[in-house]
Amino acid sequence: MAESNFVDYVKICCRSGKGGAGSVHFHRDRHTAKGGPDGGDGGRGGHVILRGNSQLWTLLHLKYRKHVIADPGGNGSSALKHGKDGNDVILEVPLGTVARDEISGEIDFEITEDGQEKVLVPGGRGGLGNNHFKSSTPNTALCATRRARQDLWKVLQSENSCRCRLVFPECRKVNIAFGYYRGRQAGNCRLPFYHTCSQPGNVAHRDYKSFVMADIPGIIEGVPCVEGRGLGLRFLRHIERNAVLLFMIPADSKDIRGEFNILRHELEKYNPELLNKKHVLAITKADLLDQELKEALEGELPDLPHIFISSPTGEGLDKLKDQLWRALQPES
Repeated sequence: MAESNFVDYVKICCRSGKGGAGSVHFHRDRHTAKGGPDGGDGGRGGHVILRGNSQLWTLLHLKYRKHVIADPGGNGSSALKHGKDGNDVILEVPLGTVARDEISGEIDFEITEDGQEKVLVPGGRGGLGNNHFKSSTPNTALCATRRARQDLWKVLQSENSCRCRLVFPECRKVNIAFGYYRGRQAGNCRLPFYHTCSQPGNVAHRDYKSFVMADIPGIIEGVPCVEGRGLGLRFLRHIERNAVLLFMIPADSKDIRGEFNILRHELEKYNPELLNKKHVLAITKADLLDQELKEALEGELPDLPHIFISSPTGEGLDKLKDQLWRALQPES
């Protein structure tokens, strides 16, 4: 199966630079045989920093960079000379990227502006030279300090790039969703979890407007629930930060309302707040239905905006994009 170029979730090990050691040195020159302590401080270790970049919309460039290592700080030296600070490592990420701790799951911060910089893992502070430990007793400052580095696993998750998500039942014809927007063709498959990654695309709308949309792999009843069976939780986290959820159910389904209720139930078990998002229903394979059958199905459909669409004939696709565009606009 082809690899997706869209990556919105990476886990990386970040190692900040250790602080340079403070110097233990005593002043010596031609006139002073036993001077006082003059050891300088060590330099700060390099930070691991995230920087927002509005030209990025994926974390693909970090997918295979599992270890990020910053430079250590330089050691202090005589004559109160300060060690050199270690070079920082700057990772550019798309806007809307959330950094969280891999173990606790706590959110550290979110990058929301172009050029915004946040320290993900701070470098070790430089150690103190023995000049800080001098006293009235000559030549007793025989100690200095140094600072350790930090090794932390961090999770970077970017969700704001996609404003609309497609929600499917177990099996579906994927190119129905991808046939009408400029994304990579996902192909067809009737197997559950054949597609295990998001496939985004830019939907061209009227008057040169556009929005980004992506799908999640098909939902199977009982799998993507809070018990964490299968890959469900990994899939459902994609939709927490999206504005609109587009449910796509084929017209030849035995029970359209039942499948829709299953999808809603699985989303509710994962996060009840997902039910507060705007929902749109698309009935696919509309080319299999005549007008009489469509009218008969109207009474069986859930009470929410719905549109009959067909990828081969193009039926309803423009209406669907219009409906999604209206749903994506902020309420005044």
